[in-house]
Amino acid sequence: MRLKNLANKEVIDVETGQKLGVLGKADLIIEPETGNIRSLVIMNQGLMSMGSSKKALIIDWEQIATIGEDTILLKKS
Repeated sequence: MRLKNLANKEVIDVETGQKLGVLGKADLIIEPETGNIRSLVIMNQGLMSMGSSKKALIIDWEQIATIGEDTILLKKS
């Protein structure tokens, strides 16, 4: 799967139902030795979307339970 295919998927925590963000502005942390993805980094605006407040959310690849058509569901690790 290409990163552009993940770009508009919404990330949801399956245990709490909380929407954590959209992968549109995500970065990847890649293991240099193997080329495997270690983590996704999602940059989101602050809760009120005011100003330039941005927060980074780092998601370990092992936390991903399912990648669906519109969403990525996370499990606790």
